[in-house]
Amino acid sequence: MSTESVTDGSPAPVSLRPLPAPLRLYVRAVDAISGGIGLVSMYLVFLMIGVLLLDAVTRNLIKLPQHWPVEFAQFTLAAYYFGGGAYSLREGAHVRMDLLYARMGVRGRALMDIATSVCMLFYLGVMLWGAVASLEYSIEIDQRLFSLWNPSVIPIKVFMAAALVLMILQGVSLVFKDYAAWRGADTR
Repeated sequence: MSTESVTDGSPAPVSLRPLPAPLRLYVRAVDAISGGIGLVSMYLVFLMIGVLLLDAVTRNLIKLPQHWPVEFAQFTLAAYYFGGGAYSLREGAHVRMDLLYARMGVRGRALMDIATSVCMLFYLGVMLWGAVASLEYSIEIDQRLFSLWNPSVIPIKVFMAAALVLMILQGVSLVFKDYAAWRGADTR
C-alpha cells in the first residue's frame, strides 16, 4: 500500500481498490438526483418572492387583497428547505463543529463523519416515521388549512416525506464516501 501526502501534511493510505462498482453507481445516482432537486429547489425562493410581491401590490396598491399568497409562500418555503436538504448534505454545506475535526487527519475525519452520519440517519429515520404517520392522517381526513383559501396539506406532506427519503439516501451515500476515504480509496 502506498501513501500520498494530503493538505494537512499527514500521509493517507491509498487503496488500490476503490468502492465496489454497485456502490459507486449508487453514490453517483443519489448525488445526481440530490443535485437536480437541489437546483430546482434553489429557484423556489424566486417563486416565493414573486408571490409575496404580488400580495403586496394587490393588497397595498390595488386595494384588492388576496387570501392565498401567504399560505402559498409558506408551502413554497417548506419545499425550498426540504428540497435543499439532500443537496446541502451532498455539498457538505451543513454545520460542523471544527474544534476537534480540523485537527484530525483524513482517516480520523472520515471516521468522525461516519459516526455523525449514523446519528443523522437515525434522526432522519425518526423524522420520516413521523412524516409518514402525519401524511397517512392527512389523507384519512383530507386535511386542509383553516383559511379562506382552504388548501390541502397533502401535497406538501408528500413532498416532505419524499425529501426525507432522499436525505436518508444521501446520508447513506455519505457513509459510503467516508468509508472509502477512511480506506484511502477514491470515491469517484
